Amino acid sequence: MLDDTLKAQLKTYLERVTQPFELVASVDDSASSREMLELLQTIAALSDKITVRTDGDDARKPSFALRRPGSDMGLRFAAVPLGHEFTSLVLALLWTGGHPPKVEPEVIEQIRGLEGDYRFEVYMSLSCHNCPDVVQALSLMAVLNPRVQTVVIDGALYQQEVTERNVMAVPMVFLNGQVFGSGRMMVEEILAKLDTRSAEKEAAKLSAKDPFDVLIVGGGPAGAAAAVYAARKGIRTGVVAERFGGQVNDTLAIENYISVLETDGPKFAAALEAQVKHYGVDIMNLQQAVRLVPAEEEGGYVTVELANGGTLQSRAVILSTGARWRNVNVPGEQEYKNRGVAYCPHCDGPLFKGKRTAVIGGGNSGVEAAIDLAGIVQHVTLIEFNDTLKADAVLVSKLKSLPNVTIITHAQTTEITGDGQKVNGLRYKDRATGSEHHIELEGVFVQIGLVPNTEWLKGTVDLSRFGEIEVDAKGHTNVAGVFAAGDCTTVPYKQIVIAAGEGAKAALSAFDYLIRTPMPAVEEAALA
Repeated sequence: MLDDTLKAQLKTYLERVTQPFELVASVDDSASSREMLELLQTIAALSDKITVRTDGDDARKPSFALRRPGSDMGLRFAAVPLGHEFTSLVLALLWTGGHPPKVEPEVIEQIRGLEGDYRFEVYMSLSCHNCPDVVQALSLMAVLNPRVQTVVIDGALYQQEVTERNVMAVPMVFLNGQVFGSGRMMVEEILAKLDTRSAEKEAAKLSAKDPFDVLIVGGGPAGAAAAVYAARKGIRTGVVAERFGGQVNDTLAIENYISVLETDGPKFAAALEAQVKHYGVDIMNLQQAVRLVPAEEEGGYVTVELANGGTLQSRAVILSTGARWRNVNVPGEQEYKNRGVAYCPHCDGPLFKGKRTAVIGGGNSGVEAAIDLAGIVQHVTLIEFNDTLKADAVLVSKLKSLPNVTIITHAQTTEITGDGQKVNGLRYKDRATGSEHHIELEGVFVQIGLVPNTEWLKGTVDLSRFGEIEVDAKGHTNVAGVFAAGDCTTVPYKQIVIAAGEGAKAALSAFDYLIRTPMPAVEEAALA
């Protein structure tokens, strides 16, 4: 199950375990139980502080609990946590064994201070690259606070349970039996939902910060590059972002970033953040900007207002808010989101094993999604608006070779249908004949491109008819002291390498602006 190299690496990690604990397995005679037990015994053989018991009586079989003597810790995996979740398992082992988590002290204090009893159930899939953040956050909370119980459930392993609870997208989190949230969530986001006072505290903390020389709004490749280039100039630099790494976090494979032969999105995003932190940049993560207020005078402070009520000021601002998946905007899409309508085939594909699905979009993303799904589901129907597929020829050739794929071109999706609980079909119009058709299916994956995250800037900076921020060759917007870079701008070709270059350019332009612009009067007085 684990090769010798992986065992050696795991043994090295487990040397950090300082407190003994047990892995208590609940098993039956199934193949998955035998697989899980083999994994647990392999782990125990690598550390003299870990033992395995097989007398667990949990209703979910296979599953195992991590138990530390003298502790009421409630963490259970109803899974064989390999794939993307192997790291989650290793971290859970280390934390249970007393190794300190790499989390800010105030976050640990907030977890331990939670009042009330919380029973989390998180459904994930082993191929989901969005799931580990949620699994690790809830695992950490269960390790640190005995009033938090967490069960990590592999949706592919518990198909009947997934069907009964209408889990059609992962990660999906239930709290005390009720839906708590879906999609990627960091521990800070989860705590903010549980502790309503945290937003007010955070807003006050942010508003109290001194003005920045350069403030970057957005933490994707463009924002990270801008932060590194600005900080290396020795100026006070900050990054405020909804999710550091941006859309890169949702990218499975990256094979065209120069000098990096191959990596995946989460690893690349983590590397971006590590480099930005290396230069001492103030990263304010999980914060949404809602308004930009230009400086009142030349060289004055630009203000960024946040959703939690906080405000930040800076002499120069770089907008790098990126883009998000475009909605198809037909009846049924919003109603059945996460109930059959999905946007990530890698994450949610395993939940549709043996079922009928459709992919809307014939570009590279759509065709790649259809190819990926074809290996899991019963049948894939690809719907393309134009009369030909726009994807690369090699991808189209591969798609056409698959026996369980139907390609429909020149088709306009008009509705995603359902029974009130979940998706049951898709309706489209033949654009050549005008005839209407309905396809019976259980899942629809939308892959039709991107829309820039710029709605909050309307009326402040000039936007194109597509909503992109209009910039010149140096990244200037029409507002003094405000620059922009990356997928949110009019620069063509939305690629990671291009966004990074544009971010660096915007930072250099911002620095040039700062050295040529008088400092604010208040700042001059303070220096006198």
